[in-house]
Amino acid sequence: MITPVAATVPRGVRLGYGVGSFCTATVNAVPGLLLLYYMTNFLAVPAWLAGVVVTAPKIWDLVINPLVGRWSDRTVSRWGPRRPWLLAGACTLPAAFFLVFAGPPLTGVPAAAYVAVCFLATATAYALFEVPYKAMPGEMTHDYHERTSLLQWRMVFIGVATAISGVLAPAIATGEGEHGTLGSYRTMALTIAVILLLAMLGSFFGTARAPMTGAPEADRGDWREQLAAIRGNRPFLWLTVLACTQMLAVSMMLAAAPYFATYTIGDPKATQTLFAALVGPILLTMPLWVRLARRFDKRGAMVLAASLFAAGTAAAMATPLFGALWAHVTILFVGVGYAGLQLLQFSMLADVIAVDAAETGKRRAGVLTGLWTAIESGVSSFGALIFGVVLSLGGFVESQPDAPVRQPDSAVTAVLIGQTTIPALIILASVLVTLKYRLTPPAAPPADS
Repeated sequence: MITPVAATVPRGVRLGYGVGSFCTATVNAVPGLLLLYYMTNFLAVPAWLAGVVVTAPKIWDLVINPLVGRWSDRTVSRWGPRRPWLLAGACTLPAAFFLVFAGPPLTGVPAAAYVAVCFLATATAYALFEVPYKAMPGEMTHDYHERTSLLQWRMVFIGVATAISGVLAPAIATGEGEHGTLGSYRTMALTIAVILLLAMLGSFFGTARAPMTGAPEADRGDWREQLAAIRGNRPFLWLTVLACTQMLAVSMMLAAAPYFATYTIGDPKATQTLFAALVGPILLTMPLWVRLARRFDKRGAMVLAASLFAAGTAAAMATPLFGALWAHVTILFVGVGYAGLQLLQFSMLADVIAVDAAETGKRRAGVLTGLWTAIESGVSSFGALIFGVVLSLGGFVESQPDAPVRQPDSAVTAVLIGQTTIPALIILASVLVTLKYRLTPPAAPPADS
């Protein structure tokens, strides 16, 4: 068993680790924000099929993420168990991401098949980097509250990266004409791919001196033994359900955002300013959420964050009455809650990993993280599918840039419901799930031990 000694993470390592979040934020945000719209409005893919394409490759995460986690747990190298995988992801993800938006001369079902294959490759390359990356904080320190402080740096970089993804990417994608062109989407993909490459390499080199306080011995049990042990880890199970519920709501709002800007606000370029309102609080409220987590514990702070998110989302239903300014103000409230959700989710995951290692003496942070990210990613990807189905039920008509169509009123109503009502109900459900999460400071090693 590990001796519970707190380890202070050097500032340079915090920065090096944090910059890797450009990968997390970008790969989640850009496809979540633009891919469904890109397929329905540029490749003439029916909305329901586009939703399937966005969802189907994510199901692959249920296979590849736990495998990568298991492999990284058992990796022995002079770089440690995690960093070789960071480098593997950096060498493959940027190219795969670019190909998703490369815009071949295809439409309809062939275009959907092409995007599905490229998105599957992107999901695989993303797993190589993201699973070991997310496992690292639980192995850097034993201190319950320092994990939140460490991940505060990560969240700052997520805020910057999300701003780039949600403001710069749509700006480039819609830069040529009102709605953009296939060429502008291709330029966007190349720009984001270069940013991904630089950030992922920066994280690989920046974590070279990261402390390793986790279990020194990898769990050599077979899958049946490992899964049986995980099924008995109640904090991990409830945290996974919590994260899935919250990210389902977030992913649905991301998929709906371009439609909300275009058909509810009446300005496609409002996608950029809405995203700025969402991510601005991430950059400004991290110290506040760290203090709230100490004051009310992480579970209490999570309830507050989810409540703010739900209130802002529900208020956005009045956008047709009060206009664009109202929409931006409500999304600002959503952003404050979203900042807390993101920080606290990953801080809780680091707690679960650290406590598991302390109790078992086995290194299986990769397996835990792989399962967590796989299930979360798979469930959250249904946000785009659900929204695609809502659009289809509302009578949304797919189109191409050179032949735009006027959407029926029922489709415009479906956009509003998909952006506001349904995500608000989902996020409120996460408040009930939060109450089932029981890992609190007394269950973790004391900070001054």
